[in-house]
Amino acid sequence: MAYITKTEEYPARQVKVAQFAKALSHPARIAIIEHLHQYGECFCGDIVDELPLAQASVSQHLKELKDAGLVEAIEMPPKVKYRVHRENWKIAKDYFCHFFDEN
Repeated sequence: MAYITKTEEYPARQVKVAQFAKALSHPARIAIIEHLHQYGECFCGDIVDELPLAQASVSQHLKELKDAGLVEAIEMPPKVKYRVHRENWKIAKDYFCHFFDEN
């Protein structure tokens, strides 16, 4: 029998750490975050030019990072520029530091 995890039964901090961890659970997403840290802001195509990934893959990984709040999108029609969401990155860092120091 499968069990459904009800995230509302966990403290918000634990849910957020899990969301950040899930978003960072793929090496391509780590590479994207590192690229954004290095270059600040860039378009999806800039990341495609640097990583061994197809444009569709980079877009999907950016979506996962954005949904978790680690990356923010700046609309510049017809393109979108991406950057690390600094405030949420600091929150993630603090959560992970607390988690690893506590355990």
